[in-house]
Amino acid sequence: MNVLLDNLSLYAEGLLGTVELTVYSSLLALALGFLMAAFRVAPVRSLRAFGTAWVTVLRNTPLTLLFFAVVLGLPRFGLVLPFKLFAILALGCYTSAFICEAVRSGINTVPTGQGEAARSLGMTFPQTLGIVVLPQAFRSVIPPIGSTLIALAKNSAIAGAFSVVELLGVYKPLNELGYSIIWTFVWIAVGYLIVTLSISAIFHVLEKHYGVAR
Repeated sequence: MNVLLDNLSLYAEGLLGTVELTVYSSLLALALGFLMAAFRVAPVRSLRAFGTAWVTVLRNTPLTLLFFAVVLGLPRFGLVLPFKLFAILALGCYTSAFICEAVRSGINTVPTGQGEAARSLGMTFPQTLGIVVLPQAFRSVIPPIGSTLIALAKNSAIAGAFSVVELLGVYKPLNELGYSIIWTFVWIAVGYLIVTLSISAIFHVLEKHYGVAR
């Protein structure tokens, strides 16, 4: 317990950093994921091609490599941001590809007759998608989206290698101070467990209220 109690403020700072990365990256991932899913089922070929390219590239790129591309590449094009914003951008974009595929699979579970009926009533594609299809698709994709965001929370540990304050980075100063590395990582693991269980609890509530009955 001494490792935790003697360095409570350090652990709290790291935990807060991980929570901030997770929350902001999740919001970005959800927004981009739903947008790319809409692109992938759009009647416009160029939008479908863009959505497919987005998912293909990001799902097959290692997250660490994406971090290097964002942190080292974007400043060369004149975009200079704090490292935390770069980390949020990398995590959000990477995770959005997996959110996109989860949402697209949910869209495919909606009977095609639903969309055809909406179009026969004169609805446009955005109206059909937003009013008819996505609300039904969302009910079936709550569990996979929750699992994806839990993975995002754990992936945020990579940000510590790029000078971003987060939970895993706590081990560095504690190791230098001579604390037991085993107990240092035990309390780090507890911190990640708190974050992931919180996400799981939120999505359990969502699934209970909105999910498809099995």
